Amino acid sequence: MIKFNALLAFIKNHDSLSPWAETLEHDIAHGLDTQRFGDLPGWLETLKKLPHITPDSITLDENVSVTGALEQQKLTEANDALRALIPWRKGPYDIHGIKIDTEWRSDWKWQRIRKQIAPLKHRLVLDVGCGNGYHGWRMLGDGASRVIGIDPSPRFVVQFQAIKHFLGAHHPIDVLPLGIEHLPAELGAFDTTFSMGVFYHRRSPMDHLRELRATLRPGGQLVLETLIIDGKDGEVLVPEDRYAMMRNVWFLPSVPSMLSWMRKCGLRNPRVVDVCPTTLDEQRSTDWMHFHSLDKFLDPENPQRTVEGHPAPVRAVFLAEAP
Repeated sequence: MIKFNALLAFIKNHDSLSPWAETLEHDIAHGLDTQRFGDLPGWLETLKKLPHITPDSITLDENVSVTGALEQQKLTEANDALRALIPWRKGPYDIHGIKIDTEWRSDWKWQRIRKQIAPLKHRLVLDVGCGNGYHGWRMLGDGASRVIGIDPSPRFVVQFQAIKHFLGAHHPIDVLPLGIEHLPAELGAFDTTFSMGVFYHRRSPMDHLRELRATLRPGGQLVLETLIIDGKDGEVLVPEDRYAMMRNVWFLPSVPSMLSWMRKCGLRNPRVVDVCPTTLDEQRSTDWMHFHSLDKFLDPENPQRTVEGHPAPVRAVFLAEAP
């Protein structure tokens, strides 16, 4: 079983986070229950096969990479273990020369927003729906004092642990197998909360905004990235079935609608800082993610539409502060 001793101790001794300690160990155990997830035992065995390699150099500010002197046998063992955890969605990572070319060029998104958000130096950060934790490493590289990521997918938790194995367990960053509903109500603890690529999967956009606001200390910043549509205030796309082949897509608002929703939920000074169409260079199938990706989700006759006939994906990043 994956250990979270350092994080648990930090939470128990933190004035604002300590209420979370009452349920956290139980929720972690439930989120990594091998009886619930049939593939999880195999993934955990993969973690045991990762070779121990002393890092010579670790980079987190401009990319996520680690280098060190290693024998070919250890390199092969590392490559085989990391490939056993395919598909890799967020990245890229460079692990001792093993270049994990993920489905998403998540580094491009980070470059677009890192100078727009409040500086992360010395900030306590929550990353909701963090996937394998790529952006969390970049947040740490930009000076965050501690990053806590949450994502209910155990595969992503194991992928994160594999990366942390090579970068070092001492880094104050963790990914927990939880959803935002597992956090105590009105926690009010984090300096910055990220929700990137989550909003459109929530059945109630207002409830999600209120949940996010409740994680923040007074004056803390919300960074929210979501799919949007072009339109006026009040306009929103609610796909009846799938959107770009994705199930469980509920609400794609226009920018003015999103800003109005944020104000309605009590967030201060909401603003949009980035609007970017998703391109075939930023999201694609790779040797580390073999399944269908964006090129299969767009209408081959008109790439400005999805295969279902909806507007092609455009993502926007919104900022706001807690009152």
